[in-house]
Amino acid sequence: MIQKCRYDFLPAIAGPYVHAAKHNQTLYISGLTALGTNAQSGGLIEQTEEILSQISQILEAEDCAISDLIKLTIFVTDISLLSSIREQLFDFYQGHLPACSLVEVSALIHPDLQIEIEAIAGLEHIHGV
Repeated sequence: MIQKCRYDFLPAIAGPYVHAAKHNQTLYISGLTALGTNAQSGGLIEQTEEILSQISQILEAEDCAISDLIKLTIFVTDISLLSSIREQLFDFYQGHLPACSLVEVSALIHPDLQIEIEAIAGLEHIHGV
């Protein structure tokens, strides 16, 4: 069974999707951005901080930890700025490095946005598997 998840603590959804979906002990987190937050008009570092905070809040709400992250996919509009967020990512992972893909894209859903991150986390520990 697939369970669709919306989280009241995240910015309102403005499209045809949910914040996350659970299936077979796995949590699939939709691409998150700083859209609708104070960080929207900020730079890459501020937007990244906002998105990583959103991911942390989702993991906490699902009784998960950073160590439960399986994979992140990061979309950036300027890959040359990657070095400016590399340390942020290492700090966020707390030594639990997930698989990760980084993709440069020509644009995101709003011209202010410079980064979008989607994530996959394991839920096995919740059900004692």
